[in-house]
Amino acid sequence: MTATKPTILCLASYFKGGRFLEACKRAGANVLLLTREKLADEPWPMDAIDERFLMPDLHRQPDVTHTVSYLARSRAIDRIIALDEYDTLTVSGLREHLRVPGMGETTGRYFRDKLAMRVRAREAGLQVPDFIHVLNHDALAAFMQQGGGPWVLKPRAEASAMGIKKIHSEAECRQALETLGDRQSDFLLEQFVPGDVFHVDAVVWDGEVIFSAVHQYGAPPMDVYQGGGVFATRTLPYGGETTKTLNHLNRQLLSAFGMVRGVTHGEFIRSRDDGQFHFLEVAARVGGAGIDQLVEAATGLNLWEAWAELEVAAACKDTYHLAPTRTDYAALLVCLAHQEHPDLSSYADPEVVWRLDKPHHAGLIIASSDEARVDALLQDYTRRFAEEFLTTRPPLEKAPE
Repeated sequence: MTATKPTILCLASYFKGGRFLEACKRAGANVLLLTREKLADEPWPMDAIDERFLMPDLHRQPDVTHTVSYLARSRAIDRIIALDEYDTLTVSGLREHLRVPGMGETTGRYFRDKLAMRVRAREAGLQVPDFIHVLNHDALAAFMQQGGGPWVLKPRAEASAMGIKKIHSEAECRQALETLGDRQSDFLLEQFVPGDVFHVDAVVWDGEVIFSAVHQYGAPPMDVYQGGGVFATRTLPYGGETTKTLNHLNRQLLSAFGMVRGVTHGEFIRSRDDGQFHFLEVAARVGGAGIDQLVEAATGLNLWEAWAELEVAAACKDTYHLAPTRTDYAALLVCLAHQEHPDLSSYADPEVVWRLDKPHHAGLIIASSDEARVDALLQDYTRRFAEEFLTTRPPLEKAPE
């Protein structure tokens, strides 16, 4: 590493990314954190943060741009990082304004705007469920008459399955659009494709995917989020055809989107009708809901730490070398629990390597070099979670303030 000590500014609208901050500091960076005032009392790793700044809202412009520009008067900011998906476009704009290296606004939209990512993926030759921008009502009616339902009405800028509505008729669509009012153009309408959903979590350096982990969800995340159930995902066989196909599609996707450096979480669905893989969405962030812990349990690689190390290496104009990884198998289970502090003590198999500590949630990860053992435990634990802990609540339309 060069003698220059780079300064990394991180934005976080939600409390996350502690291991990124710690890894940046270990790699020799000056670490600045800009977060919301309401998150001031969260257990941030203050030993790894050189300076912390608080604002009421990280999305209010031009306040954020003015604040960061003011900080830059006395600090040479080398990189700006969005620790949360909701900060992706804010950070892309800040990079453009300050001319700091990294993903700009056009590329940032491919990893944040569900409409932009679908248009670009389709242009690049990937299969995508049929979709249309909710804009021209005549075109929208023709789209619905041509394909037949059901469809899903998706917000362009929410994360995961938040705000998605399943639509079964033109009349139901018209009613939903009336409710949206002037916000209609912030949505797209997409053909509903039943099938199995997969996620590919990757590390990219100099435009090349240097690491990827392929997992399959149990029930599709949208079904779990909106209808309840146990959220589960497991490692796929490393040399299997499904893994090879998804790695190929993910590389094709990230190349088309212009991803140069960082981490990504992409999702694909295999249609039950034709068996083909369709692109669903991708984000330039570490996967949520414990997926970072899942990947680490299976491979030994912590995505937050790898991301921090490569960003510091790039800022220092050094070469990034990926640490050696394993090819074990792991599975993650999480559900809402009716108990405030669920008792997981009876889940005592030696393969249990991580437990979730969050009120009204039950969650754990199992890991082993034996794929069959992981699958057997996953099946047993999923049933037990449903019997012992599972509860439901109405899905959120958008992320909490």
